[in-house]
Amino acid sequence: MIRLHHVPGSRSLRVLWLLEELGLACDLRVWSLTDGSLRSPEFRALSPAGRVPALEIDGQAIFESGAIVQYLTEREGRLAPGQGTSERAAFLEWVSFAETQANILQALNIQHIFLRPESARSPALMRLDTRRLAVTARALEERLAERPSLLDSGFSAADCMLGFNIDALFRFLPADPYPALSAYRQRMTARPAYRRALARAGEDSIYARDFYEVPDA
Repeated sequence: MIRLHHVPGSRSLRVLWLLEELGLACDLRVWSLTDGSLRSPEFRALSPAGRVPALEIDGQAIFESGAIVQYLTEREGRLAPGQGTSERAAFLEWVSFAETQANILQALNIQHIFLRPESARSPALMRLDTRRLAVTARALEERLAERPSLLDSGFSAADCMLGFNIDALFRFLPADPYPALSAYRQRMTARPAYRRALARAGEDSIYARDFYEVPDA
């Protein structure tokens, strides 16, 4: 049995999506960001930092979405260039890039949504992280201007890692300056496996608005 530990709207959607792409059935255990359960000894035994995703598979628990994605693609022999192939380095780069971008998104989520009271939030940090996010968006716009997915060879698990980010990215950046990235988002969200994953994932537990403006200082 494969069991995915998941929070709706979180990075664990990446793994759920990849499992769907690979045709691997899983039991889905849903946790909450706000009730303290992710800090419980039960969950920390699976993920020491108390973060999703965690995946129970092959008699072990694996945490960190990048590690899970690499493990699954190597286990199944699909959706990633093999070791020693010309695109292997690019695959690993974009898997890691997705996590770099996700950490910027997390910082924006904290400032715009989770930090209480609102007076504790910093417009200066929001502006800084929005600019940092725009740097990553411009890099993706350039990468995707001439290819439908991140790798020249086609769709891969790196797209599951990065494609998850795009909905959140456009919560903080306008879509108009990024036509290639917007078209990529449409291609990714139209994939049948993504739609199946989204149907299982549950209602987004993070975003209450379509777009988050940086407040005046």
